[in-house]
Amino acid sequence: MRKKGILFAALAVILSGLLTGCGGQSQTKADNVIQVGTNAEFPPFEFQEGNGEISGFDAELIRAIGKAVGMEVQITHMGFDAIFEGLSRDKVDVGVAAITITDDRKQTVDFTAPYFDAKQYILVPKNSNIKTLKELKGKKIGVQAATTGEAVVQGVFGKTYEGIKAYDETPSAINDLQIGRLDAVVVDSAVVVEFNKKLGEGKFNIVEDNSLPVEQYGMAVKKGNKDMLNKLNEGLKKVKENGEYDKIYQKYFGDHK
Repeated sequence: MRKKGILFAALAVILSGLLTGCGGQSQTKADNVIQVGTNAEFPPFEFQEGNGEISGFDAELIRAIGKAVGMEVQITHMGFDAIFEGLSRDKVDVGVAAITITDDRKQTVDFTAPYFDAKQYILVPKNSNIKTLKELKGKKIGVQAATTGEAVVQGVFGKTYEGIKAYDETPSAINDLQIGRLDAVVVDSAVVVEFNKKLGEGKFNIVEDNSLPVEQYGMAVKKGNKDMLNKLNEGLKKVKENGEYDKIYQKYFGDHK
């Protein structure tokens, strides 16, 4: 019994060591993963393929950044608002979803260096004579909730303007525009162009209001997460220097600037 007890104890120690080793490897792998939250309903920046894989400019860019700094990237689809909640609760490390850098958002998250310039465009039916956002006074305007599109419309007409209809995702707003429930949709420039291609040329007009400001996108991290912020900025710099950024940009936007 004593010899068996010693033998069992020795085996237990060995097994414990093996398990600890496996646990250590697992932990190291986890530490080497960037958990990314996105709203994959905003083409061409992020969208889901038929097999569920998340693609798009943002998706390819963050994967290239991860590769540049030697880290694996895992991307999860969630609501736009949920990205910020996920950051605050450490559910995700990074929010990448065509997020415009604003002073309000800087109060709760930190942003990387800007990686994309955009504007708000207006999508209206072909027979519309609208040329500026202000001309939509009294009209029904669709926007995606919690985005700068909503903020821009509210800035012109006020937060209590009854004509603003906020949607959880842009495709729903586009659908309502198609069936006549809306007079216009205000959304980021590259997104409007992408949707207009799918809707069919000649059915809608894209209006660029020169009075609307240029916006810049940044990748968001939890406030104070300087380690992740530094890694992202390092990776962004590398992909811009090695030409990978331009390659990805060309794939989704061509020569459009």
